[in-house]
Amino acid sequence: MEKAQSQDAALASSDTASSLKISWLRICERLKNEVGDVEYRMWIQRITLGPLDEDEITLYLPERFLRDWVRGQYGQRLQTLWREESHTVQHVELRVDKKAQRSSNAEREASSSTPKTTPFDPDIQTLVKEDIAALDRETTTTLPSSVNEVRNDLAVPLDRRFTFDNFVVGKPNEFAYACAGRVADHPASPGFNPLFLYGGVGLGKTHLMHAIGLKLMSRGNISVAYMSAEKFMYRFIASMQSKSQMEFKEQLRSVDVLMIDDLQFLIGKNSTQEEFFHTFNALVDAGRQIIVSADKSPSDLSGLEDRLRTRLGCGMVADIHATTFELRISILEAKAKASGTPVPPKVLEYLAHKITTNVRELEGALNRLIAHADLVGRPVTLESTQDVLKDMLKAHERRVTIDEIQRKVAEHFNIRLTDMSSARRARAVARPRQIAMYLAKQLTSRSLPEIGRKFGNRDHTTVMHAVSRVSELMEQDPGLAESVELLRHMLEG
Repeated sequence: MEKAQSQDAALASSDTASSLKISWLRICERLKNEVGDVEYRMWIQRITLGPLDEDEITLYLPERFLRDWVRGQYGQRLQTLWREESHTVQHVELRVDKKAQRSSNAEREASSSTPKTTPFDPDIQTLVKEDIAALDRETTTTLPSSVNEVRNDLAVPLDRRFTFDNFVVGKPNEFAYACAGRVADHPASPGFNPLFLYGGVGLGKTHLMHAIGLKLMSRGNISVAYMSAEKFMYRFIASMQSKSQMEFKEQLRSVDVLMIDDLQFLIGKNSTQEEFFHTFNALVDAGRQIIVSADKSPSDLSGLEDRLRTRLGCGMVADIHATTFELRISILEAKAKASGTPVPPKVLEYLAHKITTNVRELEGALNRLIAHADLVGRPVTLESTQDVLKDMLKAHERRVTIDEIQRKVAEHFNIRLTDMSSARRARAVARPRQIAMYLAKQLTSRSLPEIGRKFGNRDHTTVMHAVSRVSELMEQDPGLAESVELLRHMLEG
């Protein structure tokens, strides 16, 4: 009897371990879609799955520096994803484990004999004092074994899939696309140097940067260096450790075009900002082109030095808005056509409605559908879409509250939150209030009387009038329609 119970317990433990591994693979895939390949390989891929103790899962990292970094940057997201993937996991603990260190080293040694698609080695012995203080962490890692590896691997190769031809243009990105095309045709032209692209995750900033670089390099006599801001920092620090600062500076300042992605990473990194500032000035003074991307405009990047923020805003600043439904449909149609696998229009519409904030996730969802159809030999249907993507679609389901709508609309139109429930009838206040009522009706399940009570105990007929009026104005005023759609996407995201 005891032997049978022991066997049952062992089987249950084995099933749990397998389930955890599957959940972890799904979480890794979702994080990879969210943060991108480079950031995923630098941080997430170095995590090792540990045991489950009651409702707490342990994840291991090989070094304290990595553990602290991942905890600060991804700790909350990891916990959220685990709770969504497994009802048994409620807490995530990140720890340092020497076995993970040896495993990580073995993987690096094994991979060193093969070409690296994204050359990046985050191992460094120390950070510059100011940057250590900004990161508020300690590190005991070491420099790359070869200084030549650092010198020869200054920039990341451009991805030849990211061209102007396969960039889908719509109203949210047409200005940024036009600016990118202008710089690719006439680099360092007045008014376009630097070119600063900003917008949310997965909206196409990196695609446009690669497209510019590829077009410029196709001419044959233009040198282009593309790297993330994080890589810029690590290369700068590595050059200091190897006493090759001058070589690093000369290499950077000798290129015709320098592209720095995700500049927001430099916030709080004072020494690295200083180096980038001088590199920026040297290149602009020499008539070389600089292209930068970030998640916010220069004026909103609090934490950057004023002089650097001013320099970044002196050229062309182009934003990429959240995608519209029409743009998402166009992207999906283009990708589906390129794949050669038939995807029904109703499936594309379903995806465009469900995944609204991140083009990268949208494309990833379509790729999963197409791969599933090819592997199992069944056509793509709405039913199979809901089944194959149930984990991804679940992550995008969220309940929007009226309080959240009022706050977002007030911020967007620069009015006080109290104006949402005040008696003021000035148009500058009344119109945003009507838009908030309209969005409350569209995005929540609240009744008209309930919505009215949230807006200063107004009658339900007032809400009806607001919804009707905003609907009319959206048809007459494209600018208002765009603002309402932008607010909708922000709230649904």
